[in-house]
Amino acid sequence: MADDRASSFTRYAARSLAGGLVLLRFAEARKDLSEEYLRQTAHLPSFWVRDGVPLEDEAARYRAWSRELPVPPTRFCNPSEPRQAVAQRFASLVGLPHLTERQVKWVRDKAAMKQRFQELGLETARYASVSSVEEIEAFAERCGWPVVLKPVDSFACVDTFRLTGPGLASGMDLRSREWMVEEHLEGVEWEVCALIHGGEVLDAWPSAMPCRPLDIVDGAMNANVSVPTDEAPPVDLRAMLQRIASGMELDHGYVHMEFFVVGDKVYAGEIGVRLAGCEITANHGHAYGFDVFGATLDVYLGRRPELGYTERRCAGDLLLPLPGSGTVRRITPEEELLRLPGVIDAVLHVGAGDRVTARRASHNSSGYVHVTGASVKEVETRMRGVLDAFAIEVTSPEREDEAAGR
Repeated sequence: MADDRASSFTRYAARSLAGGLVLLRFAEARKDLSEEYLRQTAHLPSFWVRDGVPLEDEAARYRAWSRELPVPPTRFCNPSEPRQAVAQRFASLVGLPHLTERQVKWVRDKAAMKQRFQELGLETARYASVSSVEEIEAFAERCGWPVVLKPVDSFACVDTFRLTGPGLASGMDLRSREWMVEEHLEGVEWEVCALIHGGEVLDAWPSAMPCRPLDIVDGAMNANVSVPTDEAPPVDLRAMLQRIASGMELDHGYVHMEFFVVGDKVYAGEIGVRLAGCEITANHGHAYGFDVFGATLDVYLGRRPELGYTERRCAGDLLLPLPGSGTVRRITPEEELLRLPGVIDAVLHVGAGDRVTARRASHNSSGYVHVTGASVKEVETRMRGVLDAFAIEVTSPEREDEAAGR
């Protein structure tokens, strides 16, 4: 399993597959793996792909290394969006199940993705590849402001911007990487996740977003709510995802997708063949009452999971704010958060005394809580209550220098 970031899923896999899991790690992502997480997973064999070495050479070194394992891996899982291309290529080089280069382009290059959606008969926002401010503004003249500007390989809204008028992209370097611009869709933005086994979409689980991702990175509430009730969008999500899975020749895996409902029309947004970000996957387990991570492992191990649901309630993840970079001076403890209405789980990533770095990204947070309720509205109301009760104080490096008299 590719492992470039500790997550609820990677921790679950490390606990569940001891003796049957090998971690594929990348030296360039070492800084994103905490010492605590490395200690927690020290019992698992880990192969580190060195930085600056041809991948073919690393694959040959892996093949020799894996022959010394009690049981060399025969299956592969990549839960990472930014490592999608390199991880799938590595799996190909060592003879493990993988996405082809064409499939990686469909699920990673957002312009190629939208083109494939259209070829499959799905509506999408209008879009264009751009490399200059003039091209952005020419697109906006055709489609109207605002428009959304993003790198074709972005994720978590990193370097993604909503431009409301001319001149706002001035000074941006649009030639260092591939960029695209697309019309800003109104209506309601939704998410949906699904498991695929043997080319079949087994089920689809919709999520509501109290605030859109581009509003989240500008400070809005960062939350997702799994909706197994009649509040779900009036869309045959399983059929839509089956069309995509068949059209992209996806045999197995977890997929996460955003889409828009505008009036009576559905627009495909973006899709990833990996676990959803934040704690969205865990939301589905809480909402439907089943072992969602175990079911996900099953499809990557080539097994058809039993999706035995025991609940039908709304359940969401609320990411707790991380207001800036510096040193955490105080933060509301987990036990206080767990006493709040609807909160069934609370996890803090940071504590007093920790150095933290805030990022403009949809996963920027100091921790999270899971909140349940009878409806999306009740969950959202309870989440806002959590935000009212939660406090974090971060002292910036500049203030630290001032306090020290530097």
